[in-house]
Amino acid sequence: MQDFTADLVLRGGTVVSGNASFAADVAIKDGLIAAVGAPGSMPPARESLDVTGQWVLPGAIDVHVHFREPGYTHKEDWETGSAAAAMGGTTTVFEMPNTDPPTRSAAELRAKQEAARKSYVDFGLYGLLAEDNLEELEGLVAAGANAFKCFMGNTFGNLPSPSTGAMLEGFEILAKHGLRISLHAEEYSIMANRTRRLAEAGRNDPLDHLKARPAIVAVEAVGRAAALAEWTGARVHVLHISSAAELRPLAEAKARGVDITGETCPCYLLLDSRDYGRVGSVIRVNPPVREASDSEAIWHAIRSGLVDMIATDHAPHTPEEKRQDVIWRADCGFPGVETQMPLMLSQVAAGRITIEDYVRMSAEAPARAFGLWPAKGRIAPGAQADIAVVDPQRREVIRAERLHSRGKITPFEGVEVTGVPVHTLVRGRFVQRDRKLVADAKGWGRQVTDIQRMPPAKPQNADLAINALAPRRGKDAA
Repeated sequence: MQDFTADLVLRGGTVVSGNASFAADVAIKDGLIAAVGAPGSMPPARESLDVTGQWVLPGAIDVHVHFREPGYTHKEDWETGSAAAAMGGTTTVFEMPNTDPPTRSAAELRAKQEAARKSYVDFGLYGLLAEDNLEELEGLVAAGANAFKCFMGNTFGNLPSPSTGAMLEGFEILAKHGLRISLHAEEYSIMANRTRRLAEAGRNDPLDHLKARPAIVAVEAVGRAAALAEWTGARVHVLHISSAAELRPLAEAKARGVDITGETCPCYLLLDSRDYGRVGSVIRVNPPVREASDSEAIWHAIRSGLVDMIATDHAPHTPEEKRQDVIWRADCGFPGVETQMPLMLSQVAAGRITIEDYVRMSAEAPARAFGLWPAKGRIAPGAQADIAVVDPQRREVIRAERLHSRGKITPFEGVEVTGVPVHTLVRGRFVQRDRKLVADAKGWGRQVTDIQRMPPAKPQNADLAINALAPRRGKDAA
């Protein structure tokens, strides 16, 4: 028996990690997991909750959300976006910088930190890496940016894509700090040319968006970014992997020792080109949902560990902004942070992945890649009590009108899911309980500050490359 009184004990559940599931009780004290042990072995507690028959998972860590504040709060803000996260079993989010204004300087980061004080869940904040703010990067780091985002291709907000020269300089600056750089890895000029030609030809259907962004845009961008990361020692992350083709440069970079990770999103796993006719312009997202063969390849890459994690690219818009007869007028993206866990747990129920696979990709991998491990991403003594309690048998139907996001539209409308988070705790406090938002938990979320900054990988440079070739040249010459 432990010699302390816990704040809360979760009794009778199945604790899940990335490689095991086991029956255990969990004791929580002062926002931390104090003990994990055999059923009935926990200390006395001020509150006890019976979770028999349910899974006790580390809360999901979504490193890719757009909460739209400041500037686009008719689409979303920190209160509504974080409420959606809490309802979806997500306990930490990393929020993107393409707001208005973008998070390109320390002053703009501080404004976003103030806006985020409404959050129900913990959060990290991205700083922007762009052509015209290289001199601001050090200030962003000092002000508390948790990671950086580089838009290699155009997306919402129309931020200009930086030149390769600016990317190289930015990577050199940020490599010194060990913070990860997330990449919207699509080559801009190919997309711009294809989009213009299709629009001029009157090609305005949903599938034309897919034609405008062939997979080569990702192949080129992933390969180029990996080369810059290898050269500088920067740590990089490939966002929203959508195609089979880009898996090759990702795998090759990993094999060379580049510190590169990758994510995919439920839409690239569960939708394909056959769904364009069914949901129309609602499906428009960057990069686009592709063919069934791409989806199958990404599933294989998830199971093998080549694709490290699941994220959502939560990108809400109003229904009016999404439903357009001309595809180029439809805003790109849709809500995802509330539906990700039920959608993926349904794939666990279907036998496509294991629950351990899901924990690895939803919590452990993002915690490790973004410097949150071991404080987050695990159910173990000493970790923060960020927990999603899941009923694996509970069934619900996704309805946009019920989403807590302001973006009341989703391509998963009407999909029945099996496996739902019934309680969500952030640092030991319920933010969602019995499938209801805990209203007075608004503002409980805080910015993650204990990032474990990794030293940069040893960069390759010209001298090393020449020296590596010299012996072979000498031997060949002989």
